Amino acid sequence: MILFTFPGQGAQHPGMLHSLPDHPTVARTLDETFDALHDDPLLLDTSKALESTRAVQLCLLVAGVAMARFFVAHNAGPDMVAGLSIGAYPAAVVAGVLEYADAVRLVAQRGQLMESAYPHGYGMTAIIGLNRYQLEPLIARVHTPATPVYLANLNAHTQFVIAGADEPMRLVTRLALTQGATKVERLAVGVPSHCELFDAAAVKMSAAFSSVAVYRPALSYLSSCLARAVSEPERIVDDLANNMARQVRWFETARLAWERGARLALEMPSGSVLTNLTAQVFAVGQAVCCDNNRIDTLLALLSRERAQLHY
Repeated sequence: MILFTFPGQGAQHPGMLHSLPDHPTVARTLDETFDALHDDPLLLDTSKALESTRAVQLCLLVAGVAMARFFVAHNAGPDMVAGLSIGAYPAAVVAGVLEYADAVRLVAQRGQLMESAYPHGYGMTAIIGLNRYQLEPLIARVHTPATPVYLANLNAHTQFVIAGADEPMRLVTRLALTQGATKVERLAVGVPSHCELFDAAAVKMSAAFSSVAVYRPALSYLSSCLARAVSEPERIVDDLANNMARQVRWFETARLAWERGARLALEMPSGSVLTNLTAQVFAVGQAVCCDNNRIDTLLALLSRERAQLHY
């Protein structure tokens, strides 16, 4: 079975929308984006534009949906989808949960809410080499209401992401390095996602869904916050609206996909972060990304997996 994964903030890069295949499905996606935004989406992927959280999130939505539609048009679509953070929105579109135009408007609002809440002085940092039980006490030593820092992403047994204000994050990373962390890296994310700092914004996002049609998924939708498949529309709405304020459990989500039969995981643009994480779980199978791989090679992999499924 085939899993499509959709990355979160930090995976973006300049020109990512201009790198999409020259194909009618991609052109249609860009046209639909223009109609929903009343603005040209191809202006969103410059280096300057990508300094905006709103632009980053829209680029990841557009790229994810456009690329997935390209594969579907070649009879190489997924059996299940999973997205990290903003990646849950293109995943929901591909699963048939949301109309694309609604997703564009929702993501534009989501990005603006998050950017306005924390325009500067906050972000996210990856910490590698410690397990959860080593890292959590270090966070507890630093965290106070005045110095907020949280465990945000549980990506692997010894790979985590913290979120919060700049100085508390720096303090945690210093402690982590003294305790044996092998690497710390500030991510290209300008907001403190996946923690309670976004509880208020999540309430506003829940209200934004009140006028949006939501459908049962046509294929398996895996929540990376719950690490389980969700099929009830109201629960998917809850997942989408609130994922900015909830921890990400990517390792468990990738394992769930594998346990449900996924043997090929293909990461939509851009980047390879989810591919590297998912590969750790797919002991039997393969995890690949669209970036830096030939389209014909990817289509051949998808076709082979589809043939094996129907054998």
